[in-house]
Amino acid sequence: MTTAIVTQVRSYDRSVQLLLANQFTINLGFYMLMPYLAQHLSGTLGLAGWLVGLVLGVRNFSQQGMFLVGGTLADRFGYKPLIVAGCVLRTVGFATLGLVDSVPALLVASAATGFAGALFNPAVRAYLAADAGERRVEAFALFNVFYQAGILLGPLVGMLLTGVDFRVTCLVSAVIFALLSVVQIRALPARRGDDAGTKGEAGAGEGAGSGDGVLAQWRRVVRNRAFLLFSTAMIGSYVLTFQVYLALPLEVRRLGGEGDFGTVAVALLFAVSGLATILGQTRVTAWCKERLTPGQALARGLLCMGVAFVPLLVATALPVPDGGTGRWLLAAVPPTLAALLLALGTMIAYPFEMDTIVRLAGDRLVATHYGLYNTICGVGITVGNLLTGVALDAAREAGMSALPWLALLLLGLGCSAALYGLHHAGRLTSAPSSEERSVRA
Repeated sequence: MTTAIVTQVRSYDRSVQLLLANQFTINLGFYMLMPYLAQHLSGTLGLAGWLVGLVLGVRNFSQQGMFLVGGTLADRFGYKPLIVAGCVLRTVGFATLGLVDSVPALLVASAATGFAGALFNPAVRAYLAADAGERRVEAFALFNVFYQAGILLGPLVGMLLTGVDFRVTCLVSAVIFALLSVVQIRALPARRGDDAGTKGEAGAGEGAGSGDGVLAQWRRVVRNRAFLLFSTAMIGSYVLTFQVYLALPLEVRRLGGEGDFGTVAVALLFAVSGLATILGQTRVTAWCKERLTPGQALARGLLCMGVAFVPLLVATALPVPDGGTGRWLLAAVPPTLAALLLALGTMIAYPFEMDTIVRLAGDRLVATHYGLYNTICGVGITVGNLLTGVALDAAREAGMSALPWLALLLLGLGCSAALYGLHHAGRLTSAPSSEERSVRA
């Protein structure tokens, strides 16, 4: 971390500092294990491909599908209990993944690790937004720095440990989450969101855990039309940035082959993305905050993500060398430029994206809004990746290599235009309070 980042972190309250360190540690423990899980399941345990996909799919579904539940619980019972519960559950899940070999036990462990993320992710973001106050945008910029640092370092540590034994990786990751649980129990202050908006709708005298109260929370969120429009428009950003893990590595290996070059070039994609964020996020956010409104920053961030695929689109018009340096450059340079531009687009948009969710929530039920937002975007990523895979296959079969890159470019332009329209229509400002709604009615 640079001196400027350290100084900026120290300017926040202890709770914010701890949340930033927590997120780095969460990603370190997660990404030191997950990239190597599929190989462990298929290689060491000898599971069939469909069973490997099932185990991994259960983890993804139990996280993406349960974000709304995690956010709802955080708003009702406080942020700290959900953060601690998520870390404890991930401790158990990761330890189990390393110790069992039966499919039912693996499915349960995989579901536990996913549900753990659904518990602490909305709570962490809502807690950070609450304690950062008017400095939310800058706090989320720092959050992204720590987030990316964990993603960058995790696979490197995992590679070293997995070289010894994957079970060692699982147990070390479990220990990390266990220690994180203890630190948060002892050092993280209790924090609750302002749920005043729920009490009036849920009715006087309802218990915190009543079913009607939960339904009232969900009704309030799904009736927030501006929030739903914003969430839908932002799906494209997650589909586009996920191509660092899907389309870009496939393109590198298509041209560069499956050997050492392909492995190094794919690693370069991840390194460029992570290092660019660590070194540039706070500067980019400061520049954008000084010159752009939140809506303008969001629209330009999505525009940058769409333009990220122009180098790949241009490369399809170039002749493909038979081999040598020319082919290696064609395989590595356009995807690396795309990864760099995707990182820049994320740096521009992400802090304002997180801040906009809080403003559209009207500072009420923030964790529930984050939970539903993550679920919507998670479903969008699944559908978007499916369509991207179809486009990649169709491009190979039809000899139209430009097709997927053109589709992704148009997705970025379309989502940018949607955000620009929401901004100019005033739909990205704070949600009206209950008093304002009653006056308008």
